[in-house]
Amino acid sequence: MIQLFAPFFNLLSLLFHVTPKNNDQTLIIQPLPGIGDMIWHLPHIHSIAAISHTGKVSILTKPRSKADRLLSGDPYVDQILWLERNPGKHDGVSGFFRLVTELRQHAFMTVWILHDSHRYAWASFFAGIPIRRGYGQGIQHLLLSDPIHIDEPQLKLHPIEVSNLLLEKYTVPKIESEPVLLLASETTEKIDKHFANVKKPWIVIGIGSSEPVKQWGEERFAELIITLRQTHDCSIFLAGGSTEQGMADYITNKATEASTKVHQAIELPIDHIAALIAKSRLFVGNDTGLLNMAASLSVPSIGLFGLTPPLTHSKYMHCLQPPPPQSEQGMAGITAAHVLKRINELFTHRK
Repeated sequence: MIQLFAPFFNLLSLLFHVTPKNNDQTLIIQPLPGIGDMIWHLPHIHSIAAISHTGKVSILTKPRSKADRLLSGDPYVDQILWLERNPGKHDGVSGFFRLVTELRQHAFMTVWILHDSHRYAWASFFAGIPIRRGYGQGIQHLLLSDPIHIDEPQLKLHPIEVSNLLLEKYTVPKIESEPVLLLASETTEKIDKHFANVKKPWIVIGIGSSEPVKQWGEERFAELIITLRQTHDCSIFLAGGSTEQGMADYITNKATEASTKVHQAIELPIDHIAALIAKSRLFVGNDTGLLNMAASLSVPSIGLFGLTPPLTHSKYMHCLQPPPPQSEQGMAGITAAHVLKRINELFTHRK
């Protein structure tokens, strides 16, 4: 039935077509909000950039991704544009046309929509972007200039797998087998200078979580750190955001009471945290963006997964789940002894 409207959409496409100011410009729309979501799509971003005329892409994404700092050292990325929704200036009907206006001002030649939403396909259509590519589900199929179709059951796969299917259907060579985060050399130099007096090797502990079900808890983190320092001669950093400051202070105080020193890296800019992790021997943390970031930096990473399914996309990520019969306890079923055992197995892998 939807194909009956194809001639109408073709006519509209001619009416809204814009002659690009620079026919080399490519836009990627990646509307999933988190840091981890952006990390997951790095192979697709890099692969699309590699086939563009300039070797670079612009990315439209949400501010929570922190993509402006996260990708500041990525040579494949030209610029970051913000998609501000829920709430934001791009909400509702007026927000939709505001987005259309902003996209028209850039006059992109090509857009890749890494999502099944028809909203972004409509926006790209009315913005006059000539080459529009996306998942092709539902009405989005008619809004694409070069349509393919990913079946609805496949859209329920992990976002990495869905975007893999997109590249395959458009025959775009995938240049990375897993996410690779590229950092600016000046950022790593700043971290080297800032923590020059902190003894190596470093271990970074990611204490943040996006929801309570993914949080291992301050008591367990404190126990792990105290036990870890008794068995390994290393320096330990706590990493997280402003909402984890109270937890970081509690862990630091507990460690101090046990004559254990802990360094805080709370509220550092995300690219500085990335550089800190890149210089570390090991990362341990909850299922968060920092865990994905650590793996994308080729740092052996232990992820703590309670009731959420473990990730499988990176050889550097080692997922710990509570063993039976503690599996129904979620994160509480993972003991400090479980984590320490895995640390002992991985600690010597990176000299």
